[in-house]
Amino acid sequence: MKTLITKFLALSGLAVALLSSCKKDELKVVATPVAGSTTLTLSTTTPALVKANLTTNALTLTGKAQDYGYKAAPTYTFELAVKGTNFAKPTVIDLGTGVFTKTFTVQELNNVLLGLGLKTNTVAQVEIRQKSALSATSGITYSNVGTITATPFALVSYIYVPGAYQGWNPASADSLESATGNGVYTGIINFTAGNLNFKVTPQKKWDVAYGSAGGDKISTSGGDIPAPKAGITQVTVDLNNNTITFGTPAFYFGVIGDATVGGWGTDTDMKYNYATGAWEVTTTLVASGKFKVRLNHDWGTSFGLPATPDGKTLTSANGGDIPVPSNGTYKITFTPTYTVEGQTTKVNATAAYTLVKQ
Repeated sequence: MKTLITKFLALSGLAVALLSSCKKDELKVVATPVAGSTTLTLSTTTPALVKANLTTNALTLTGKAQDYGYKAAPTYTFELAVKGTNFAKPTVIDLGTGVFTKTFTVQELNNVLLGLGLKTNTVAQVEIRQKSALSATSGITYSNVGTITATPFALVSYIYVPGAYQGWNPASADSLESATGNGVYTGIINFTAGNLNFKVTPQKKWDVAYGSAGGDKISTSGGDIPAPKAGITQVTVDLNNNTITFGTPAFYFGVIGDATVGGWGTDTDMKYNYATGAWEVTTTLVASGKFKVRLNHDWGTSFGLPATPDGKTLTSANGGDIPVPSNGTYKITFTPTYTVEGQTTKVNATAAYTLVKQ
């Protein structure tokens, strides 16, 4: 009897082991993409990027579902990378599940190319592929690689602000800049007391001029636009919605010193270049004087020469006055860097600069 019980228990254990083995085998599902089942086609290999046609369709990418040998729900992306980089640092366009196509407008494709670090006005080649994935680490496969040849352009564009502060002369008016060419322009204007009225012109002439249409609205039939106050003012114009708003910039820079037209008492304000991140001004300087670059019209932060000048760096840590080689008109370029701490942005102590006689 004992022998029978022992055999029964042994058989039972074997059965459990077999069942357990079967259950484990059922969990082993291996995703094996079927090679060549996904393909990528391009609507063109030479998309035309023309700044005047920002909303025109430039390129359509069409992929295909990846076959995994069973019903699966992979996610799809398109990857774009500079030709020859082997997709080391691609721009990734997320498509989601069951989506295989993407159309880029001229502006969208131009933004992608600029984001890849390509130079403006220079012909470049970009490789494109479709990626399929079941997860971040499994079921990953790629399509064939397509190549486009295109020439990205600089998006920055300008409008102008002639007004009483500068003699109502569009040819010499301060400008507002749009970093992306999206119709929204911003800039810093130094309105003087008693000279607050101005208009906005798309070009440096009076052919078309926007004026006040009441409230924050502007129109080409409006009257003079009044600035809210004298002094440094940030002006933003949205030509998509024909609106204008005013504010106070967090940072602005000017040159000050007895080499400048304003002496040590008045800053000559610089303009921000959205394309380069630099503050610039072209102004008359005299060799008998010196100058510094000052933040927000205040001596709390000013930039001058370091203890060992190198001709390209300024410091706000006890910087010395900057000399002028000879009398004349100079372009001063000042490129600060910033540090973000939580919600606060601070100007770093070291900045690049150039002083070039025109």
